[in-house]
Amino acid sequence: MSSESFTISKKALITLIAASIVVIISLGIRQTFGLFYFDFNTDLDISISHFGFVMGLQLLLWGVFSPLFGVITDKYGGAVAIFIGFVFYLVGILLFYSGYNTGGYFTLTIGVMIGIGLGSTAIGIPVSVVAKHFPASNRTIATGIVTCAGSFGYFVSPLLVRYSLVETGWENTLLYFSLLLGLGLVVALFVSTPKIPVGVNQDNNQTAREALKEAFANKSFIYLTLGFFVCGWHIALVATHIPTYMADKGLPDWTPAMVLALIGVFNMAGTITSGYLATRYSKKKILSAIYLLRGVSIIYFIFLPPSIFNSVVFGVTFGFLWLSTVPPTNGIVAHIFGTKYVGLLYGIVFVSHQIGSFLGAYLGGVFYELNGNFDYAWYGSIALSLFAGLIHLPIVEKAIERTQPA
Repeated sequence: MSSESFTISKKALITLIAASIVVIISLGIRQTFGLFYFDFNTDLDISISHFGFVMGLQLLLWGVFSPLFGVITDKYGGAVAIFIGFVFYLVGILLFYSGYNTGGYFTLTIGVMIGIGLGSTAIGIPVSVVAKHFPASNRTIATGIVTCAGSFGYFVSPLLVRYSLVETGWENTLLYFSLLLGLGLVVALFVSTPKIPVGVNQDNNQTAREALKEAFANKSFIYLTLGFFVCGWHIALVATHIPTYMADKGLPDWTPAMVLALIGVFNMAGTITSGYLATRYSKKKILSAIYLLRGVSIIYFIFLPPSIFNSVVFGVTFGFLWLSTVPPTNGIVAHIFGTKYVGLLYGIVFVSHQIGSFLGAYLGGVFYELNGNFDYAWYGSIALSLFAGLIHLPIVEKAIERTQPA
């Protein structure tokens, strides 16, 4: 092994570890906001529709700013983009913690500031940077590891936050968040971006504008983008409103944290499995199966009598499918268009995901206030599962020659 190849391998490993820590912190914190609703409702008089709107706005801005951070990543490197994102994330938490926690500041800090911060610190940018370090043969496995790390954050954070909320209150819990985000600022500096991504023709002079034009003229890109909308709807509805839904069903107050933790731990297995399968089988068929199985999981959860056992089954099954869409989705983008602008193009696909997230979080709250339950939100989720299962099938998994190595 040459000295140069060893250096590249070392940078790839360090970046993989750093990116994994970044998403543990970012997604771990983000996953727990639904657990704060009851405290925010009691102490700040925030209604469920307002809470759902702010959570949805946060998710929407996460998506809107992802392409911008993708451009920053492709031009200046992932370290710069992620560092900036953590600054926004930290400022949002600190402002809200400092007492500016009225309804308006709740929207500005938790909704806008954190939403912008998530644009680079959550899954999209770290996964895209890691994808630039690895060849197609093991790219989805590497990105699956990063997604799996986010799942670990999903697993441990609800349990710790539930304990902290009971023992120390929501204000101190936010203070602990700020300490983790400070660590994230340091870790961001270790996320390196290769000047020439692995698998990119060095003679490729394609511009970002040309890459976008090429992508939007490709029907497979459109199908993938529409399908990812459904992923966003599903996870936002569950993460935001599952505590209220389970409380309405008379389940013990610890069960929502248990379900969110189960989603996290089984998502680790799901994303690694998905990443591995995507290296051996059709990525579009894997995605179609994931979305259809989500519908089955939801049907089981809402139509069978509410119980701790059925909640466990839902947490396990839906968790296995939670972020397992990310490795094959990112893999299809990288396979078709190459990795030179994967941060930008995946960011565009992710905008659709976050539009779905906004609607899942917001409309879930609206349906609840109008009807006193989440039934229509769940019915919509089942219909969307079927739509996503079908929309991925026409995708053509064929690399565009101009953006691939000769």
